[in-house]
Amino acid sequence: MRVIIVSGRSGSGKSTALDVLEDNGFFCIDNLPAVLLPELAERALLHTELLQPQVAVSIDARNLPSQLKRFPELLAEVRTRYILCDLLYLNADDETLLKRFSETRRRHPLTNENRSLAEAIRDESRLLATIEDLADLKIDTTHLNLYQLRDTLELRLLNKPEPGTAFLIESFGFKRGMPVDADLVFDVRCLPNPYWKPDLRDFSGLDRPVADYLAAQPDVEEMYQDTLAYLQKWLPRFAANNRAYVTIAIGCTGGHHRSVYLADRLGQALKQSLKNVQVRHRDLC
Repeated sequence: MRVIIVSGRSGSGKSTALDVLEDNGFFCIDNLPAVLLPELAERALLHTELLQPQVAVSIDARNLPSQLKRFPELLAEVRTRYILCDLLYLNADDETLLKRFSETRRRHPLTNENRSLAEAIRDESRLLATIEDLADLKIDTTHLNLYQLRDTLELRLLNKPEPGTAFLIESFGFKRGMPVDADLVFDVRCLPNPYWKPDLRDFSGLDRPVADYLAAQPDVEEMYQDTLAYLQKWLPRFAANNRAYVTIAIGCTGGHHRSVYLADRLGQALKQSLKNVQVRHRDLC
């Protein structure tokens, strides 16, 4: 049996996450009282007609604060029953959440006559801090549109064929912000930039002309070898520590050339020694 708990701040994409999971065969429940989590898991395990039941629930700040405080013990209780349980936490920066609520005219669940939207967004972070700390997978949706979020959820949550650590090698551009959900970040902006070559500018790091150019640069090869050696040594130790998800972010200026080339190359090399390696290019449109 697999249970996915979806949490996070309002406006960060929890409804989208539940829609994605429902489309992929999960029985979904929104706004489950946290104290019912162990009972729900037990009933699903004992009474389901499915051979491998899949359940997804949303637990967030709409719960009573007293129940949220008990969340760590409730989660531990579920996991002691040998149920595969992933905790997903979605977030976005305050400015993005303010904009999303303003555009949709939705009411934040914590707003009232004495609490403004900005205050509600701030207070929600404190209420959910314990859940965020326990999250197996954190996704920052600040720079993701609806379709990118769906793709990310399918890649990270559903493309995990067996138990163990799922590693994501992600390229990004610093000009759009560093991914706050990354566990390891490598800055490759010191390398020669194909952007300044007019005949290469319109290609990406996945295209042969850019790949050939970067492969011929001694600094690029040295960066690749050093980074690969580090990851080959230390990623298995993350896995040995029972980490469910690990994100390795490779960043250049725009996220189109150097980081894409290195992330793709590192991903292909790591797939030879690690079981579950995924590659994603955040800013490559």
